[in-house]
Amino acid sequence: MAKKKEVTVEDKLRALYDLQLIDSRIDEIKSTRGELPLEIEDLEDDITGLNKRLANFKNDITDLNGSIKDRKLAIEESNVLMKKYTEQQNNVRNNREFDSLSKEVEFQELEIQLAEKHIKEFKAKIVHKEEVITVSKEKLSGLESHLKHKKEELSEIMKETEKEEKVLNKKSEEYGKLIDERLLQAYTRIRTSVRNGLAVVAVERGAAAGSYFTIPPQRQMEIAMRKKIITDEHSGRILVDIELATEEKQKMSKFIS
Repeated sequence: MAKKKEVTVEDKLRALYDLQLIDSRIDEIKSTRGELPLEIEDLEDDITGLNKRLANFKNDITDLNGSIKDRKLAIEESNVLMKKYTEQQNNVRNNREFDSLSKEVEFQELEIQLAEKHIKEFKAKIVHKEEVITVSKEKLSGLESHLKHKKEELSEIMKETEKEEKVLNKKSEEYGKLIDERLLQAYTRIRTSVRNGLAVVAVERGAAAGSYFTIPPQRQMEIAMRKKIITDEHSGRILVDIELATEEKQKMSKFIS
Protein backbone atom coordinates (compact mmCIF):
# COMPACT_ATOMS: atom_id res chain seq x y z
CA MET A 1 0.00 0.00 0.00
CA ALA A 2 1.45 3.39 -1.01
CA LYS A 3 2.41 5.61 1.85
CA LYS A 4 0.36 8.81 2.04
CA LYS A 5 2.47 11.87 1.27
CA GLU A 6 3.15 13.98 4.35
CA VAL A 7 1.92 17.56 4.11
CA THR A 8 4.84 19.80 5.01
CA VAL A 9 4.72 23.33 6.40
CA GLU A 10 5.98 24.51 3.02
CA ASP A 11 3.04 22.78 1.31
CA LYS A 12 0.68 24.56 3.70
CA LEU A 13 2.34 27.93 3.08
CA ARG A 14 2.12 27.47 -0.68
CA ALA A 15 -1.56 26.47 -0.45
CA LEU A 16 -2.27 29.47 1.79
CA TYR A 17 -0.51 31.89 -0.55
CA ASP A 18 -2.31 30.41 -3.57
CA LEU A 19 -5.61 30.82 -1.77
CA GLN A 20 -4.69 34.41 -0.94
CA LEU A 21 -3.90 35.15 -4.61
CA ILE A 22 -7.27 33.73 -5.68
CA ASP A 23 -9.22 35.55 -2.99
CA SER A 24 -7.42 38.83 -3.69
CA ARG A 25 -8.42 38.59 -7.36
CA ILE A 26 -12.03 37.93 -6.32
CA ASP A 27 -11.79 41.05 -4.11
CA GLU A 28 -10.54 43.05 -7.12
CA ILE A 29 -13.47 41.86 -9.23
CA LYS A 30 -15.95 42.81 -6.51
CA SER A 31 -14.33 46.22 -6.11
CA THR A 32 -15.01 46.98 -9.80
CA ARG A 33 -18.69 47.02 -8.86
CA GLY A 34 -17.91 49.78 -6.39
CA GLU A 35 -20.89 50.98 -4.39
CA LEU A 36 -23.38 49.86 -7.06
CA PRO A 37 -24.87 46.90 -5.13
CA LEU A 38 -25.40 49.10 -2.05
CA GLU A 39 -26.82 51.94 -4.17
CA ILE A 40 -29.25 49.49 -5.78
CA GLU A 41 -30.28 48.14 -2.39
CA ASP A 42 -30.87 51.68 -1.07
CA LEU A 43 -32.92 52.60 -4.15
CA GLU A 44 -35.03 49.45 -3.80
CA ASP A 45 -35.65 50.28 -0.12
CA ASP A 46 -36.65 53.85 -1.06
CA ILE A 47 -39.03 52.57 -3.75
CA THR A 48 -40.59 50.04 -1.36
CA GLY A 49 -41.06 52.76 1.25
CA LEU A 50 -42.57 55.18 -1.27
CA ASN A 51 -44.96 52.54 -2.63
CA LYS A 52 -46.07 51.80 0.92
CA ARG A 53 -46.61 55.52 1.52
CA LEU A 54 -48.65 55.83 -1.68
CA ALA A 55 -50.77 52.83 -0.68
CA ASN A 56 -51.41 54.45 2.73
CA PHE A 57 -52.46 57.73 1.08
CA LYS A 58 -54.82 55.88 -1.26
CA ASN A 59 -56.33 54.04 1.71
CA ASP A 60 -56.72 57.37 3.52
CA ILE A 61 -58.58 58.82 0.52
CA THR A 62 -60.86 55.76 0.39
CA ASP A 63 -61.60 56.21 4.11
CA LEU A 64 -62.24 59.96 3.66
CA ASN A 65 -64.63 59.31 0.76
CA GLY A 66 -66.39 56.78 2.97
CA SER A 67 -66.68 59.41 5.72
CA ILE A 68 -68.08 61.95 3.21
CA LYS A 69 -70.67 59.39 2.11
CA ASP A 70 -71.65 58.80 5.76
CA ARG A 71 -72.02 62.56 6.37
CA LYS A 72 -74.18 62.94 3.24
CA LEU A 73 -76.43 60.13 4.46
CA ALA A 74 -76.63 61.87 7.85
CA ILE A 75 -77.69 65.10 6.09
CA GLU A 76 -80.39 63.23 4.20
CA GLU A 77 -81.65 61.71 7.47
CA SER A 78 -81.65 65.15 9.15
CA ASN A 79 -83.63 66.63 6.23
CA VAL A 80 -86.19 63.82 6.53
CA LEU A 81 -86.51 64.47 10.28
CA MET A 82 -86.78 68.24 9.78
CA LYS A 83 -89.62 67.74 7.29
CA LYS A 84 -91.32 65.36 9.73
CA TYR A 85 -90.99 67.78 12.67
CA THR A 86 -92.15 70.75 10.55
CA GLU A 87 -95.25 68.83 9.48
CA GLN A 88 -95.93 67.83 13.09
CA GLN A 89 -95.85 71.51 14.12
CA ASN A 90 -98.99 72.05 12.08
CA ASN A 91 -100.87 69.60 14.30
CA VAL A 92 -99.65 70.60 17.77
CA ARG A 93 -102.09 71.27 20.56
CA ASN A 94 -100.05 73.75 22.58
CA ASN A 95 -97.00 76.02 22.55
CA ARG A 96 -94.91 73.57 24.54
CA GLU A 97 -95.19 70.87 21.86
CA PHE A 98 -94.45 73.50 19.18
CA ASP A 99 -91.32 74.69 20.99
CA SER A 100 -90.15 71.11 21.52
CA LEU A 101 -90.49 70.38 17.80
CA SER A 102 -88.74 73.67 16.97
CA LYS A 103 -85.76 72.60 19.09
CA GLU A 104 -85.66 69.28 17.24
CA VAL A 105 -85.63 71.15 13.91
CA GLU A 106 -82.84 73.45 15.17
CA PHE A 107 -80.84 70.43 16.35
CA GLN A 108 -81.12 68.78 12.93
CA GLU A 109 -80.05 72.06 11.27
CA LEU A 110 -76.95 72.08 13.49
CA GLU A 111 -76.31 68.44 12.62
CA ILE A 112 -76.49 69.34 8.91
CA GLN A 113 -74.11 72.29 9.40
CA LEU A 114 -71.65 70.10 11.30
CA ALA A 115 -71.83 67.35 8.63
CA GLU A 116 -71.29 69.94 5.86
CA LYS A 117 -68.27 71.34 7.78
CA HIS A 118 -66.83 67.83 8.07
CA ILE A 119 -67.44 67.17 4.37
CA LYS A 120 -65.58 70.38 3.52
CA GLU A 121 -62.65 69.35 5.77
CA PHE A 122 -62.54 65.84 4.33
CA LYS A 123 -62.55 67.18 0.76
CA ALA A 124 -59.66 69.54 1.61
CA LYS A 125 -57.71 66.59 3.04
CA ILE A 126 -58.39 64.57 -0.11
CA VAL A 127 -57.11 67.42 -2.31
CA HIS A 128 -53.93 67.66 -0.18
CA LYS A 129 -53.35 63.91 -0.27
CA GLU A 130 -53.92 63.79 -4.03
CA GLU A 131 -51.30 66.54 -4.45
CA VAL A 132 -48.85 64.55 -2.31
CA ILE A 133 -49.63 61.41 -4.35
CA THR A 134 -48.89 63.27 -7.60
CA VAL A 135 -45.52 64.49 -6.27
CA SER A 136 -44.72 61.05 -4.83
CA LYS A 137 -45.53 59.34 -8.14
CA GLU A 138 -43.15 61.69 -9.95
CA LYS A 139 -40.46 60.93 -7.38
CA LEU A 140 -41.19 57.19 -7.68
CA SER A 141 -40.86 57.38 -11.45
CA GLY A 142 -37.48 59.07 -11.06
CA LEU A 143 -36.28 56.48 -8.56
CA GLU A 144 -37.41 53.59 -10.76
CA SER A 145 -35.64 55.09 -13.77
CA HIS A 146 -32.47 55.59 -11.69
CA LEU A 147 -32.71 52.02 -10.37
CA LYS A 148 -33.08 50.64 -13.90
CA HIS A 149 -29.96 52.55 -14.99
CA LYS A 150 -27.95 51.32 -11.99
CA LYS A 151 -29.04 47.70 -12.56
CA GLU A 152 -28.05 47.90 -16.22
CA GLU A 153 -24.68 49.36 -15.19
CA LEU A 154 -24.13 46.53 -12.68
CA SER A 155 -25.29 43.94 -15.21
CA GLU A 156 -22.67 45.13 -17.73
CA ILE A 157 -19.92 44.85 -15.11
CA MET A 158 -21.19 41.42 -14.02
CA LYS A 159 -21.17 40.14 -17.62
CA GLU A 160 -17.51 41.06 -17.97
CA THR A 161 -16.41 39.32 -14.76
CA GLU A 162 -19.04 36.62 -14.07
CA LYS A 163 -17.19 33.78 -15.82
CA GLU A 164 -13.85 34.58 -14.17
CA GLU A 165 -15.45 34.98 -10.76
CA LYS A 166 -17.15 31.57 -11.03
CA VAL A 167 -13.85 29.88 -11.88
CA LEU A 168 -12.06 31.69 -9.05
CA ASN A 169 -14.75 30.90 -6.47
CA LYS A 170 -14.50 27.23 -7.41
CA LYS A 171 -10.71 27.36 -7.12
CA SER A 172 -10.98 29.14 -3.77
CA GLU A 173 -13.10 26.27 -2.45
CA GLU A 174 -10.68 23.69 -3.85
CA TYR A 175 -7.62 25.33 -2.33
CA GLY A 176 -9.46 25.87 0.94
CA LYS A 177 -9.91 22.09 1.20
CA LEU A 178 -6.13 21.60 0.92
CA ILE A 179 -5.62 23.54 4.16
CA ASP A 180 -6.43 22.03 7.54
CA GLU A 181 -9.48 23.51 9.23
CA ARG A 182 -7.66 25.26 12.07
CA LEU A 183 -5.26 27.04 9.71
CA LEU A 184 -8.10 27.93 7.32
CA GLN A 185 -10.07 29.47 10.19
CA ALA A 186 -7.03 31.53 11.17
CA TYR A 187 -6.61 32.67 7.55
CA THR A 188 -10.30 33.66 7.34
CA ARG A 189 -10.16 35.47 10.68
CA ILE A 190 -7.10 37.50 9.66
CA ARG A 191 -8.58 38.25 6.24
CA THR A 192 -11.76 39.67 7.69
CA SER A 193 -9.91 41.75 10.28
CA VAL A 194 -7.58 43.59 7.88
CA ARG A 195 -8.79 46.31 5.54
CA ASN A 196 -7.30 45.01 2.28
CA GLY A 197 -8.15 41.33 2.91
CA LEU A 198 -4.47 40.26 2.86
CA ALA A 199 -3.96 37.48 5.39
CA VAL A 200 -0.79 36.05 3.76
CA VAL A 201 1.95 38.41 2.61
CA ALA A 202 5.52 38.12 1.37
CA VAL A 203 8.52 39.64 3.10
CA GLU A 204 9.97 42.31 0.83
CA ARG A 205 13.01 44.48 1.59
CA GLY A 206 13.07 43.24 5.17
CA ALA A 207 9.41 44.03 5.96
CA ALA A 208 6.01 42.44 5.47
CA ALA A 209 4.31 43.73 2.31
CA GLY A 210 2.36 46.86 3.16
CA SER A 211 4.14 47.30 6.50
CA TYR A 212 6.84 49.75 7.58
CA PHE A 213 8.05 47.59 10.46
CA THR A 214 11.37 45.84 9.80
CA ILE A 215 11.54 42.11 10.51
CA PRO A 216 14.75 41.04 12.31
CA PRO A 217 17.24 39.10 10.08
CA GLN A 218 16.98 35.97 12.26
CA ARG A 219 13.19 36.01 11.81
CA GLN A 220 13.59 36.48 8.05
CA MET A 221 15.81 33.39 7.93
CA GLU A 222 13.19 31.34 9.78
CA ILE A 223 10.54 32.48 7.28
CA ALA A 224 12.80 31.52 4.34
CA MET A 225 13.35 28.04 5.84
CA ARG A 226 9.56 27.33 5.66
CA LYS A 227 9.65 25.04 8.70
CA LYS A 228 6.84 26.70 10.66
CA ILE A 229 3.94 29.11 10.23
CA ILE A 230 5.16 32.56 11.25
CA THR A 231 2.96 35.61 11.69
CA ASP A 232 3.83 39.29 11.71
CA GLU A 233 3.83 40.53 15.30
CA HIS A 234 2.36 43.90 14.26
CA SER A 235 -0.44 42.94 11.85
CA GLY A 236 -0.97 39.25 12.66
CA ARG A 237 -0.61 38.34 8.97
CA ILE A 238 0.98 35.03 7.94
CA LEU A 239 4.40 35.60 6.38
CA VAL A 240 6.08 33.86 3.40
CA ASP A 241 9.42 34.52 1.73
CA ILE A 242 9.57 36.44 -1.54
CA GLU A 243 10.90 33.44 -3.51
CA LEU A 244 7.91 31.29 -2.57
CA ALA A 245 5.56 34.17 -3.37
CA THR A 246 7.13 34.70 -6.81
CA GLU A 247 6.94 30.99 -7.65
CA GLU A 248 3.28 30.76 -6.65
CA LYS A 249 2.35 33.90 -8.59
CA GLN A 250 3.85 32.39 -11.73
CA LYS A 251 2.09 29.06 -11.10
CA MET A 252 -1.27 30.72 -10.47
CA SER A 253 -1.07 33.14 -13.40
CA LYS A 254 -3.17 30.76 -15.55
CA PHE A 255 -6.12 31.22 -13.14
CA ILE A 256 -5.57 34.87 -12.31
CA SER A 257 -5.57 37.50 -15.03
